[in-house]
Amino acid sequence: MNLIKVLFITLGLTLTAGVANAQQKIGSVNTEEIFASLSEVKTIGTTIDNLTKAKQTEIEKLINDYQTKLKAAQDKEKTLSEANKEAVTKELIAAQTELQGLGKKIEETRAQAAKDISAKQNEMLTPLQKKVREAIFAVAKEKNLSYVFDTAAQESNNLLYTDGSEDITATVKTKLGATATAAKPAGKTK
Repeated sequence: MNLIKVLFITLGLTLTAGVANAQQKIGSVNTEEIFASLSEVKTIGTTIDNLTKAKQTEIEKLINDYQTKLKAAQDKEKTLSEANKEAVTKELIAAQTELQGLGKKIEETRAQAAKDISAKQNEMLTPLQKKVREAIFAVAKEKNLSYVFDTAAQESNNLLYTDGSEDITATVKTKLGATATAAKPAGKTK
């Protein structure tokens, strides 16, 4: 009977030791730092800035047209007298309708500009985000990591503390051909 107990205890200790040796490795990466080091991000930023300026110029032209027509209507209103009341009133009503149409066009153009800029950002950033994600996955596999936490997004992944995790930021940046600046160590964070 004692021999059976000893065998079970030995077997239990062996299994426990095996589980302890199979601990999962955890790594961390700072995606903000990776994106900041990629030349593609600067190119995307320039493209989006240029698109934003072009859309803003288009909107400013509409606003200037609106202001010119508003001033003309205000000047016309100053000429209102009993003799020309009927004719001027008709012109002012037509001007008011035109101004309302221009105001609506300005708002529609602003909304469309915001949509266009957002669509262009998504169009340009999505492939880059995929490229970075694939590089992170590749490095994680190379280093046999079970989990990788993004230290740049601590609020969204609820990573409150990390100590001794392997920071793979520099390796991912190297894999992407980005500027390899010294990575901040993954230490105790709160």
